[in-house]
Amino acid sequence: MTQAPERTESGTERPPSRLAPVADGAVNVILREPGRFFAMSLDTIRAMFKWPFQWREFLQQAWFIVSVTVAPTIMVAIPFGAILSLQVGNLIRQLGAQSQTGSTAVLAIVREASPIVTALLIAAAAGSAICADLGARKIREEIDAMEVLGINPLHRLVVPRVFACAFVGLFLNGIVSVVGIAGGYIFNVMLQGGTPGAYMSSFSGLAQLPDLYQAEVKALVFGVTAALVASYKGLTASGGPKGVGDAVNQTVVIAAMALFVENFVLSALYFQLVPQKGM
Repeated sequence: MTQAPERTESGTERPPSRLAPVADGAVNVILREPGRFFAMSLDTIRAMFKWPFQWREFLQQAWFIVSVTVAPTIMVAIPFGAILSLQVGNLIRQLGAQSQTGSTAVLAIVREASPIVTALLIAAAAGSAICADLGARKIREEIDAMEVLGINPLHRLVVPRVFACAFVGLFLNGIVSVVGIAGGYIFNVMLQGGTPGAYMSSFSGLAQLPDLYQAEVKALVFGVTAALVASYKGLTASGGPKGVGDAVNQTVVIAAMALFVENFVLSALYFQLVPQKGM
């Protein structure tokens, strides 16, 4: 539908603005897309309580996510833990508190590094794969065929993927924590001249068990968010293979942005609700 030309005060016609489609697209992205996403998320939550649960789909998706994320997670966790240990070790040495190197490194890795690394890998590897799979089903009209047959695509396809991402996220977070702490220990002892006993004995200096609980909650929330964003972009993909490719790119970017915002909110709530341990 073409836009009617505007008239100026003198009565002459003014050509339609080329910025109007851009403005309409911005309004659609800012207002309509978040609303549709939250509506789909609520429908997915309701579908979680429907029986029967798709155990076979859940196990297949969980195994696929594990297969594409475990190796990159370990390879990223080692240098991540090492660089955190090096930075924290240099700072602690300047402050004259070398005995607390282990506890501060553990705090940095467990509280922030492990859930962030887990979230980024799930969003990049698992989220892109979920979006591509659902987007391909959408453009092949398999989703429409399921709805015609009375099958709820959210219950059949989205719910198992959400549970798979959340379930695998918990274990990936544990792997990142263990590997990151081990990498920090090795680099602290080898490159900074730290003693193994001081590093190990200071674990309980500042770190506490709720720190691990907080990291696990973050990993759970991040996994659910990445799966929901990927499912939404996949189910709303259009325009053929190019549309699916664009949806995959948008999934990774949007999921990463949402995960960082959620990380800030959860960290702020944790510091407000849980008393911190003193030296």
